[in-house]
This record gives sequence, C-alpha cells and structure tokens, in this order.
Amino acid sequence: MTNTVDQEELALFRDAVIKALETEVAPHYEAWEKSGIVPRELWNTLGAAGMLCVDVPEDCGGCGAPFQYSVVVGEELARMGFGALSTNVMVHSDIVAPYLSHIGNDEQKQQWLPKMVSGEAVGAIAMTEPGAGSDLQAIRTSAVKDGDDYILNGSKTFITNGQHADMVIVAAKTDPNAGAKGISLFLIDTSLPGFSKGRNLDKIGQHSGDTSELFFSDMRIPSSALLGEEGQGFVYLMRELPRERLVIGALGVAAARGSLDMTIQYTQERELFGQKLSQLQNTRFEIARMETDYRINKAFVDQCIREYEDGKLDAPTASMAKYSATEMQCRVADGCLQLFGGYGYTTEYPISRNFIDARVQRIYGGTSEVMKEIIARSVLGR
Repeated sequence: MTNTVDQEELALFRDAVIKALETEVAPHYEAWEKSGIVPRELWNTLGAAGMLCVDVPEDCGGCGAPFQYSVVVGEELARMGFGALSTNVMVHSDIVAPYLSHIGNDEQKQQWLPKMVSGEAVGAIAMTEPGAGSDLQAIRTSAVKDGDDYILNGSKTFITNGQHADMVIVAAKTDPNAGAKGISLFLIDTSLPGFSKGRNLDKIGQHSGDTSELFFSDMRIPSSALLGEEGQGFVYLMRELPRERLVIGALGVAAARGSLDMTIQYTQERELFGQKLSQLQNTRFEIARMETDYRINKAFVDQCIREYEDGKLDAPTASMAKYSATEMQCRVADGCLQLFGGYGYTTEYPISRNFIDARVQRIYGGTSEVMKEIIARSVLGR
C-alpha cells in the first residue's frame, strides 16, 4: 500500500522552506557564486531551519519525515535557481545520510547522523577517481588491513562537499583481485591525519558548489570505520544509487519549472514588433512544447517517488527518471534562454545561470549514456 503523505502538511513545509531560502540564501547567493563557495556556517543555518536529512529517524536526531519532505527541500533549491546548493544538499541529505541509515550500525549512526541533521557535520561520498568515473569497478584507492586498522591510500575527484566535509564515505579496494567483490565502504573522519583536500574545482557552472579533489596518504583508520561488511561496497552502491538518481531527476524537473516561470513572465512583459513576445506564434509554440515536456517528466518522477516510498523503485526505472528529466531540464533551459534573446546570454538574467548549471545534471550520478545502457540491459539483456 502506498505511503500516503498529508498534502496540506507537505505544502506547509514547502512554504517554510521557501521562506527560509528567501531569507537565508537569496540575498547572498550571487556573492557566493562570485566567491566560488558557500560559507561553512550556512550548513548550520540550514540545519537549524530543519532542512537537512529530514527523513532521518527520530532516534538519530531527525524528524523521521517521509521521503517526499526531503525531495521538497531539493526541489525548492533547484526551482529558485540555487543549482549548486541543491547539489550540495542533495549529496548530504539524500545520498550520504541514507547510506548511514540503511547500512550503518548503531554506533556509526549515533556518531554522525545527529550532527548531519544539525549541520554540525557535512557529509560527502567519494567514488569517482581521476581514472574511474561511472565504471566503479576500476577504482584504485586501497584500504589494506593492518592489525585492527586499515591503511587508506588513493585519491578522489569531483567530490561534492569535499571542502567542507567532516565525514566522507569512501569507496576503496580491500581486495584488488576480487573485482567488484573487492570494494568496501568506509566512514572517514576528515580530521584524522593522512587526509587532505585539494583545490575547489573551477567549473563552468554551479560556481558556488563545493567540488573538490581528496587525497588519502597512509591514512590509518579504525576497523570501526568500515560501513557494512567488507567486500560488499559495490552491492551497497548499486542498492543506494536509485535514490540518488531519482532525486537528481526531481531537481531537474524543479529547475525546469523555475526556468519556465521566469521565461513566461518575461515574454508577457517584453515587446517585439509592437506586440508582447508572448503573443508571437513562435513563443507560444515553444512555451507549449516546453510546458508539455516538463509536465510529462514531472508525472513520471512523481510516480517514481511513490514507487521509492513503497520500496518498489528498481535501478532501470530510476535511471529512466534521471536520464529523461535531466535531458528535459537542458532542453528547457536552452529553449528558455533563446526566448530571452541577447539578454539571456548575460549574467544579469538568472536564466543564464539555469542554462549553465543544468549541464552537469546529465553527467553526475551516472552519465546519460550510462543510464541508457542500464535501461537497455533491462529491456534487451546484455
């Protein structure tokens, strides 16, 4: 039976999120984009506003709210044009926290989850390496058993929240000869010796996004840092990826809504050849096309959210949601920018940021090409 959510309460929560973002984020976001990173204290502010890890169980410091509440936070960040922050929060709340909730033991949960809810601890997950992106079996970071500890060596790149992270879930090879079965996950306390972070990567979009290189040099970590069982890391990654991809799809849908809303308003105000831009047939047809594209994808993502809450969302369907919604997001951002004309190409108008920020959605969390292969295997086999 579907887990029903009180829509009135959900709407009230959405209103609270919007008000918090209007107060705490909107006045400062442009400055953060120019400085290239959000301030660390923002995480504490978001935690105090009840916007982090909202579906974490109450006995671990969370609200125990339904998954849809967590989606709402990401949706409003994306819809309001805070693309980089939506990515940062999504990783913290919808990727790292669920790994802990689903796989961690009681001690690990109590150590990290209450701090993640409050914003005292920022979470990151480190899978991608310079030579291993979507092909997780190719990772080279190693964790070698040494008495009661492990010695961690290697590097990771494109790690969201890497600069601010207090805890990083690291995928490492514990058995280099076992392929996928040789991968394990570790909860890395970034205050320990042997951990270092590189530069905050300079990206074409999501400029205030915290995206970093991480390094582990003879880092001694206790065996209690092992998340789940040794050698089961790849299984855990595959199990948790559907939620990640679904939420990325939800962010894509919400960002498209934001792009459409600002474009519709602009076309109703801008005049061309003595008419409102919204009265020209090309404008009307383009808006009709994009609105339809948006609504079809929103309906599918909403269906996937219900399936996830029922425990029925499989990897191919989540891949469809991520693939379709993010491709749509890019189409809509491009079409909306075109309707702004030359103004759309200036940073003065937010549509330009929506356009640039959208592009990475087709890459992280598994590229569109990888999504298509996963979908094809479910339909055609290998």
